[in-house]
Amino acid sequence: MKSNSKTRVLIAEDDYLVSETIKSALKKIGYELTGKASDGLEAVELACSLMPDVVLMDIKMPEINGLEATKRIQERCSIPVVVLTAHESQDLVDKASELGVGAYLTKPPKPGEIERAVTIAISRHKDLMELRRLNREIESKNKELEKALEEIKTLRGILPICSVCKKIRDDKGYWNQIEKYISDHSDAEFSHGICPECAKKLYPDFMHKKGKDK
Repeated sequence: MKSNSKTRVLIAEDDYLVSETIKSALKKIGYELTGKASDGLEAVELACSLMPDVVLMDIKMPEINGLEATKRIQERCSIPVVVLTAHESQDLVDKASELGVGAYLTKPPKPGEIERAVTIAISRHKDLMELRRLNREIESKNKELEKALEEIKTLRGILPICSVCKKIRDDKGYWNQIEKYISDHSDAEFSHGICPECAKKLYPDFMHKKGKDK
């Protein structure tokens, strides 16, 4: 077997003989045993306190079963889990996968089987964490986009405007100055000035003098 002493394993198994068999197999592989739990609640507490690289989780255990323990682990501290079961079934595999189980083993597992299952579970867990990160990033971007869209106001359709004073009639029938209407229905702001043609009409003497000075 190849040495992989950096891989830390927690065993959650209520059968002492099976637990010792797995412990012996881990030693042959070169994995480090971080702890042993004999019921589901203890498995959750040890997993979140010791933070092993992977948990080998028996399905049938006292207090809470292995699937419920796996669910709580994923919710609290998210660690790769390999389930241990005496009988494999498709329903079990499907349910275990939904809860975040990365691989499964039938008892009693052999060292080579444990090593393969652990490798697969850790790899799948990394993929799952990356997927969750990307989903969070997408959700954050979507919220930013929704907020930006809410802040954007666009004028559409036909606007009833007075051909003389240029006021615009709103939906309630009131006539508003064009700058007020646009400001209320968009993000535009106005900075008032006067164009040359209007300046000539309103201030002819000043504009005539200005023209001579040029």
